[in-house]
Order: sequence, then structure tokens, then C-alpha cells
Amino acid sequence: MNWIAGLCDLYDRNESITGVMLPEQPVFLPIYHTTVTAQITVTIDGNGEFLYAETVPDEDKLTIIPVTDGSASRTAGIEPHPLCDNLKYLAGDYNRYVDGKDCSKNYKLYVEQLKDWADSPYTHEKVNAVYEYLKKGTLMEDLCGKQVLVLEENRKPSVKAKIQNVLQVEAFVRFRIETGEMPPEDILEDVSGRYFPECWKDRTLQQSYIAYCNSQPREVGVSYLTGKIMPISYLQPKKIRNEGDGAKLISSNDETYYTYRGRFRGKEEAFAIGYEDSQKVHNALKWIIRKYGSNLGSFCIVTWESDLCKIPDWKVDSESICIDAEENFDFSWEEDEAEGNETDKAGVARFKRALRGYEKNLSRSSRTVILAFDAATTGRLAMIEYKDYQSSKYVESLANWYQRCAWRQEAVRKDGSRYSYTGMVGIQDAAELLYGTEQKGFFSMKGKEERYKEVAKRWMPCILEGKQIPKDMVWLAIRRASSPVSFKSRFLWQRVLGLACSMVKQQYKKEYKEDWTMALDATCDKRDYLYGRLLALADRIEYRTFDKDDVRETNAKRYMCAFSQHPFRTWKVIEEKLEPYLMRLKPGERLHYQNTMNEIHSKFSVQDYENDTALSGLYLLGFHNQAYAFQKKKENEEEES
Repeated sequence: MNWIAGLCDLYDRNESITGVMLPEQPVFLPIYHTTVTAQITVTIDGNGEFLYAETVPDEDKLTIIPVTDGSASRTAGIEPHPLCDNLKYLAGDYNRYVDGKDCSKNYKLYVEQLKDWADSPYTHEKVNAVYEYLKKGTLMEDLCGKQVLVLEENRKPSVKAKIQNVLQVEAFVRFRIETGEMPPEDILEDVSGRYFPECWKDRTLQQSYIAYCNSQPREVGVSYLTGKIMPISYLQPKKIRNEGDGAKLISSNDETYYTYRGRFRGKEEAFAIGYEDSQKVHNALKWIIRKYGSNLGSFCIVTWESDLCKIPDWKVDSESICIDAEENFDFSWEEDEAEGNETDKAGVARFKRALRGYEKNLSRSSRTVILAFDAATTGRLAMIEYKDYQSSKYVESLANWYQRCAWRQEAVRKDGSRYSYTGMVGIQDAAELLYGTEQKGFFSMKGKEERYKEVAKRWMPCILEGKQIPKDMVWLAIRRASSPVSFKSRFLWQRVLGLACSMVKQQYKKEYKEDWTMALDATCDKRDYLYGRLLALADRIEYRTFDKDDVRETNAKRYMCAFSQHPFRTWKVIEEKLEPYLMRLKPGERLHYQNTMNEIHSKFSVQDYENDTALSGLYLLGFHNQAYAFQKKKENEEEES
């Protein structure tokens, strides 16, 4: 199934909820409609008599309105909306109250268009009421009379006053129709919206406009989207990524710079989309983006399951996926699976169990769709990624990704508290750890927001298709983790170190088919791993002599960057500086560390030990494994005591 067919199918399967406005839920727009932010609500009765008006509060400003081909994509020129619009279109007396541009043509075209709908067999009582009121041409007079608009001394509206940061003389107006009709007592909630006085909530009004649009004569041709013969449209909607988005996904209005000339005689040959197809595709896309999408700067990604079931998000960290699954699924059927495992194994087992929770909720025919968009300019939007997987394959890809990268990660909650988990960080955390600038204990991405997009684009095939993380990113993580003294916060360095270890682990899995875990491998005789263990040992020995409030960095950490480049030469310096700290330890502890150092040295060959070339990222795994082993030993001793 292609993405066009998928979005059309998404619209058809959810048509019953189109136009329904629910609290804290995105609106699924019916065809031939869009959303705007309204600043003024005008209330009239069923006969078109003005009752009152009021400004719209910020929390209630989103409004569904019917649109035409031209008005949905208007940027300049005069293209009135069919029912609700700006004051310069609705007010026949606009020129009497606002000096400047003559807007009489705006009003004339609006009223003619509204009259055509009102006179058609597809009219609606609310359409008739609005038409009867606006043809009087008294909207500005009524708003000024009720002091909805801020007036100047000359009793004219101020051209500088604003409503919701919009100039009041350019305010968007919506309508309420008080008909006095009450719903039957046995109807507690009418999803059609028929008994709502608000025009933007009345689904019968929406259906009236859809029927009116379908009755209008249009150019007929072959839709390039579906291959069917139907009414064609050459103007496409905007507001795809968000309500303020002016970029269009499909456009053919460039007749000046020869975009298609030389290959086609006209835009009709290059581009033709069925009007209804276009409306379904765009409205379904808008809805699914607002429901499941995320924006990383200009980069927009949306992932959904064909039946709209809950699926794990490939962009977040493994801990978030586990928590989400545990909050939404019952795991009593396999409660004891991870008991008794080592920490890293238990973390992987927990994640796999979470994925099984998602899988049990999916049908065999379930598919997962991923669409990604980016905008090179403010007016043009490009689809840069389209993936359609069997959901079982999608979940399997996530399982493989997190297993390849699972490592101990340090993290911080929204309330500022810190915690650790075994798994892999998400896209946003990865971008901050790789490219962020330390500020007050956090990573700031100010001026580097495009890095989020870069990481998402480059990691998508790694997560979903099993590709290797780009080597330049792996080396960047290694370099940052090798320079702890460049961080004021030890916690932030530990977070970078965890990410670097994850990336090195997956690199060795992909390139050398080697599996590394957080458990210390005391039998490993690889040079880089052993040097990493030595560095962790030196760090531990010196750290054990520090006072509780001592915030100094150890010599091991101060020399870590140089050590990663010239380990043999730098280790001599570190070892010499280590002797005074060893002597300050208790005899038993000193003997334990000396024996550990001798054991590590015994695994080196002479050639490897004296090799002074730069270390690979494997030394970080050795460093982290050894440091974690010391930490666990101390925790176990404290528990026993």
C-alpha cells in the first residue's frame, strides 16, 4: 500500500469522527474544511438578528470552518471563506470604520458566495441566519456598539489594538446561532453537533457544505493519486505540520521559472489530483501528525499503526517504552521472567517483555507507517521518508536495536531527579549528549536545534533497518567521553560515557560480531580493553582517598584524553602519581587493588603493552565495566554489613 492509499484508507476508516471537537484531542477535519484561530464570536438568532458578541479566550480559539479551493490556500488576493472569515470580508460597513484599503470587493465576493450556498438545495438553517444578518452590513457597527472592539476618541476602532496578538481590525469572526431548539431529553450527547449553537461544532452544517461542494461543476480528469476520473483540483491545502504552517506538500503554481516546461505543455499534464482525494489525504495527514507526530525544528516525523493501536515509539529511549507498556498492559502472565538475572540481562528482558505487551495488542495484518517531512523554504514541504512495515517487523527491529545498544544510562526526570536504566537513549537525548553545550548542569541546544533533525535522519535506518550508526558520530561520542575534565558536571559526563559505550557496543556487534555486556570480562586480553580497565583502577584508587565533599577530578580523569591517544606513555605518568594514594589506603584494600593491577598487567603481551598508538572505543567499555564492577562490589559489601 502506498502512502496516498494509506492516508485515504485512514480517512475512510475514521470518517465517523470527522468534525468532532473533543477536549485535548486533535480535530479530524472533514473534507472541504480547515481550522483557524478565531478572535471574535458573534451570536445571532435564527432570523439573523444580532444578540451579542465577545472576544474568544485563548483556550477556545481553535475553530473548524468550511473553505473553498482558493480560500484554503490563499496567501494574497481576495478569496473569501464560505461562512466565517476576517472582518474585512464579513463587514459591509468596514470602510466606514477603518481607514485605508478599500475592502468593499472583499465583502461583495463574500456575500455573493454565501448567497449561492443559502439559495442552493443544500443550505442549512445556520447558513440562512448568517446570510440574513451579514447582508445588512452592520457588523462593525454592532461590534463597536457593544464595545467588543477598542475604540479611539473618534468612536472608530483602534488600528493598533490587538486580540490574541492579532490586530483587532483584522480579527477572525465565527458565529453562534441561538435558535432556541432544545435536544430531546433522552439525548445526553449529540455527536452531530446539531443542538450546539456554535457553527464550528455542528456536523450537520459540515455535511451540508460537503453536499453543496459536491454539487458544484468542476473540471473532470484523471487523478494522479488514485487513477480515478473525478473532479480535479490544482490548489492544495497548507497547515500540514501545525496551524501556522504555510508550506504545501503539493504545488504547481510556478509558471514563471519553467518548473515543468520543456517536459510538459502545461501543469495539467504534469500534475492533476482529485479534489476529494486531495482533501482526504491532507486532512488525514494533518490529523495523524497532530495525534502522533513530533517536530524537530522543520523536520516532522509521524509514526502510526494501521488500526491506531498503541505501538512503541522508535524515537524515545528504552526506559520510556518500558514505562509506557507497564502503564497500559497487564504483565501478570509473565511476571517472574526477569527475576534472578544480572542487571544488564534483566534490563534487556524487561524491554523484550514490554515489546511483547505491544505485540499482544496487534492483529496479524497490522502495519506500521512512518512518514517524515522537511521544508527547505517556508512555502514548500518535501516528504523525505516513507516506510511501511509489518508491525511485527517494526517491533522486531526495535528489539534488535536496543539489544545491540543496551548499556547503563544515566538520566534525569522532568522533576529534576536522577535515575539510571539499562537500555539506549532516544533521539533527543542523543542529540543533546553529542552536540549540546553544558549550561547550569544541563545540555543546551540553543543555536544547534538542527542537530535534532540530523540525528533523527541519520539514526532512522540504524534503528529500523539494522544499519550501523555513522562512524563520525561514534568517534564524536568517544572523544566527548574521553574528556571528562571538559564537563563541570560529573553526572553529564557519565551520561555521555553511557551513550558512547552503547555506540561502541553496537559498532563491535555490527563490524566484528562481538557481543559485549556490562559484566566485567576478566578473561579478555584485548589491549584496548585492558588499558581501559587500568584507567578505571587508577581512578578508583585515587577516588577512595578523597573526602566526602571533595569535588576534585582524579589524575586518571585529567589525563584521560591524552591516555586515549598515547596509553603507554600516559600510563607511566598516571602510575607514578598513583603511589601516594595507594599508601593512604588500608592494607587490605591496598593489597586488593595491587593484585587487580597485577592481574590486568599479566594479560598484556609485551608488544600490546608498549604499543602507544591511539585506543579504540573498546577502552571505554573496559573502563566502564571495571568501574561498574568496583561499584557493585562496594554495594554488595555495604548490604552484607
